[in-house]
Amino acid sequence: MKRYSQQSRLLVAVDCIIFGFDGQELKLLLIQRGFEPERGKWSLMGGFVKQTESFEDAAARVLKELTGLSGVYMEQLHAFGDPSRDPAERTASITYFSLIDIRKYQQQINDEYHAEWFPIRKHPKLIFDHSEMIEMAKARLQYKAALHPILFELLPDKFTLPQLQTLYEGIYDAEIDKRNFSRKVLSTGLLVKQKEKEKESSKRGAFYYKLDKRKYNSKFHNFLNIIPNAHNLI
Repeated sequence: MKRYSQQSRLLVAVDCIIFGFDGQELKLLLIQRGFEPERGKWSLMGGFVKQTESFEDAAARVLKELTGLSGVYMEQLHAFGDPSRDPAERTASITYFSLIDIRKYQQQINDEYHAEWFPIRKHPKLIFDHSEMIEMAKARLQYKAALHPILFELLPDKFTLPQLQTLYEGIYDAEIDKRNFSRKVLSTGLLVKQKEKEKESSKRGAFYYKLDKRKYNSKFHNFLNIIPNAHNLI
């Protein structure tokens, strides 16, 4: 097989940004890096792409090997290619971000690489350009949450309005008035009230709701007015 002559070597890696919601707080899954450089420091889930792999297959494999997670929603974000981003060797990174309901996948996560959930606002210092990757992923999440049902990947099938409000506040890093939020959300007609209540958070309890996915797919724009400055994201 012929090769391109006089071309420099370039490694390709994948890095996975995993956002999770536990019903109370938006979080980020990190691991302690298992090799040099920066061994033992906090990192996103990353690894090199094999010659026989697509980027998507490599991302799924790396996520499975380092955390035990599989079958989660993943979307390609961006290619990071600064020549000096990795001090060991010229490496480009293809980033992916995922959204999961932490409670659904908690038992899958292994501790071989000390995978740990951190609040999105209080995560430790990360290696290389991983903080930049996270900021870009947050911006993409804010944009997509205003336009698509992607946000509900972070929620269980049944959720309360306080949980939904906490999630929106975490993603947009903004406080939302409780009464206005409830009024605007219910006015969309896209949530179906359930008979059961969640009573762990308060004595009175809060009713559970479900998203009517059929209506949401055709009337997703109804959610735009509950998101702070959503139109600035479009």
